[in-house]
Amino acid sequence: MSESMHHHQPLAGKVAIVTGSGQGLGLAYAQELARRGAAVVVNDVNEDVAAAAVASIEASGGRAVAVVAAVGSSEAASALVQGAVSAFGRLDILVTNAGILRDKSLLKMTDEDFDTVVNVHLRGTFTCGREAFAYFKEQGVAGRIIAIGSPTGQYGTFGQSNYAAAKAGIVGMIRTWAIEMKRSGVTANAVIPVAATAMTGTVPYFRPAVEAHERGEAMPAFYRHDLGFGTAADVAGLIAYLASDEAGKINGQAIGAGGDRLQLFSHPRPVVTVYAEGGWSYERLSAEIHEHMDGQLQSVGEVFPPLPAELSPIEAR
Repeated sequence: MSESMHHHQPLAGKVAIVTGSGQGLGLAYAQELARRGAAVVVNDVNEDVAAAAVASIEASGGRAVAVVAAVGSSEAASALVQGAVSAFGRLDILVTNAGILRDKSLLKMTDEDFDTVVNVHLRGTFTCGREAFAYFKEQGVAGRIIAIGSPTGQYGTFGQSNYAAAKAGIVGMIRTWAIEMKRSGVTANAVIPVAATAMTGTVPYFRPAVEAHERGEAMPAFYRHDLGFGTAADVAGLIAYLASDEAGKINGQAIGAGGDRLQLFSHPRPVVTVYAEGGWSYERLSAEIHEHMDGQLQSVGEVFPPLPAELSPIEAR
């Protein structure tokens, strides 16, 4: 085993599938799971990209194979689980990371834009989760399912009706799975990552952080601490921990990770509860709703603080 694989290995002997793990966040998750001892099934739609990901894991002393498939269909989910069992004899961990974007505002978004994104993110999580749980239950494995959500699914983002719906739906499924899978000893959790990606690199607000990372420098503390914005590696540790036996009591949760920040998201709860004998007619709502709800209405979208002067683009100064 190479020097780079001499880490604490709580996942030794376990086998993981990471969908959409040819590059980016998914690759970081697969590499960290391997670093912690798991054998990994890498998945991508591009054979060369998947092969390169496998090679990167093997070069560090890990074990990996590739299953090239477009996540979404039941057939792809079956191929992934069978790939794990055929290559490594078992399956213990599923990370559903695969996803695509088709960003457009509502009136410009086509049926195909909507269906394509929902098929990969939401249906792909559903089919892979169902296939993995069937294996876990049949084999008596106290497995781990980790689905990747997004801040967009928590708050909403302009131009992402499809993506927001899929990511919010994933968290809803995870809460349901946690209930259904509990008796089998299987846990299901969602991770909400915030990290430098090809997408965030195009946003001027995040550019100083992404450019610092690309230069091999540490990101400014404002991004890492104040915004919880970091690298893919900053999220990978949480993925590995939730995949471990040690995390067996964490179930049905949505946990955010990015930069120096870790967040536990609440399940939606009412912030105002009031009663009216006989119910709430239009007239009563008209007379009383502002009294009860003004100042309590919930925000939509994420609101970022202004960039510190030293990080602002020159043209904005």
